[in-house]
Amino acid sequence: MGYQCVDCVAEGNRSVRRGTTMAGAEVAVRPIAVPALIALNAVVFVLTVAQAGSLNANAAAPLFQQWSLIPGLAANGQWWRVLTSGFLHYGPLHLLFNMMALWLIGKDLEMVLGRARFLAVYVVALLGGSAAVMVFYPPNAQVAGASGAVFGLMGGLAVVLRRLRAPMGQVIGLIAVNIVLSVVLPGVSLIGHLGGLVIGSAATAALVYAPARNRLGYQVGALVGLTVLLLAVIVGAAGLVL
Repeated sequence: MGYQCVDCVAEGNRSVRRGTTMAGAEVAVRPIAVPALIALNAVVFVLTVAQAGSLNANAAAPLFQQWSLIPGLAANGQWWRVLTSGFLHYGPLHLLFNMMALWLIGKDLEMVLGRARFLAVYVVALLGGSAAVMVFYPPNAQVAGASGAVFGLMGGLAVVLRRLRAPMGQVIGLIAVNIVLSVVLPGVSLIGHLGGLVIGSAATAALVYAPARNRLGYQVGALVGLTVLLLAVIVGAAGLVL
């Protein structure tokens, strides 16, 4: 058997084109965006707990009140709420369940889509959940949590499996169970979940079904189009609230 020094192998690898996924992303070794999102959500939660002086009543924190999605306040110019609300959680169990789902679903989806595309789907799905809340919830409602974005990832995973012609039973069952829980459990935003699910599925479909020729152009155009549409819906809903 021959032997190659580490430097020789590294130099050779630089000249070899790395493989790409169905979405056109370079094949990665491990997820990076998902752990970063989990860390960000955890840091925000710790800040709200410190401000509120309570682990379970952290919603009393000033940061929570300033960042949660309240349609009436968002309509009155506090537009950041449609994004920042997705990084707040009501107590440790809410955070734990969402972060577990984000890890279990997100790590596989990030490996398929790539870091940048995965983050785009996450943010667009989050906006989809917020847009649904703006349209269907009363002005004084208060909504927070990463669930809309996580539902978007569930829908995205289903789309990827469909694209691969792989069995979809488990992920469809997971989505169905979570929709039922959203209906039967009090205080859960079914509307926000469905908004994230629909938009996350659409965004992922745009990425994995884009034609190979000019793939990036189609993907960017689709994601920008979805974002513009959601912002238009949010602005329109704000006008109705006012």
